[in-house]
Amino acid sequence: MTPVLDTAIAPAIRSDIQARLDRIEADHDVRLLMAVESGSRAWGFPSPDSDYDVRFVYVRPRDWYLSLSPGRDVIETPIEDDIDLNGWDVRKALGLLLKSNAVVNEWIQSPIRYRPDDPFITKIAALADRVLDARALAHHYSRLGRDAADRWLDGIDDVPVKRYFYALRPALAIRVLRLHQGIRPPMNLQALVAMAELPGAMVSQIETLVAAKARTNERDNGARVPDLDRLIRDEIGRASDLPKPDPDARWRDEADKLFLELVNT
Repeated sequence: MTPVLDTAIAPAIRSDIQARLDRIEADHDVRLLMAVESGSRAWGFPSPDSDYDVRFVYVRPRDWYLSLSPGRDVIETPIEDDIDLNGWDVRKALGLLLKSNAVVNEWIQSPIRYRPDDPFITKIAALADRVLDARALAHHYSRLGRDAADRWLDGIDDVPVKRYFYALRPALAIRVLRLHQGIRPPMNLQALVAMAELPGAMVSQIETLVAAKARTNERDNGARVPDLDRLIRDEIGRASDLPKPDPDARWRDEADKLFLELVNT
């Protein structure tokens, strides 16, 4: 599991988040399996005014899953003091994992964790490796990149630095999927850059952008970088280069067994 970046979150903020997570467990009668950062702080390019995007996976008592009327499979809380805290039921997370859902994969790999993982998360991570559909992940990142670059990538005007990164990170994820087939791409930008086999000059350009975003707010504009524009344009168009996987019904059976093991303990 990726190590915790203890210095990424101020101690007072971390303590506040942990207290809120404790209240969620008590108020909703759930057990948290993991609680992680999922936004720009974990992606490696925070701004001074970035929110704290806290995400968690939880399990309820066994009998809750036996009801004829299924309950909600998410817990959502209002944003308070820049802390956005929401989570998914483990059954929902496992179902999405079988589809190689990129969000679940990123939560599992987040470098910022707000409490120690339940041992069950190691089993989920191993399943995620076995069911990996690189093509599905690449198409997800292609959509993210296209949405983020919509209307500005083919122009010449300056764009908010935030938008640059929201297109660059998906492009690099696709590149890593192409170059290292069979490996889930990391969610952190710096880890992606390390695996993306980029020219040194381009790595320096990305580092300069990261430093600029750390000094500015989320909406400030930044100068265009033609090399990065070309990289984004090329990679978000290459999702279909990844091979189609063969369907395998074993993984659903394995996920069912994991789920039953969890709720019966």
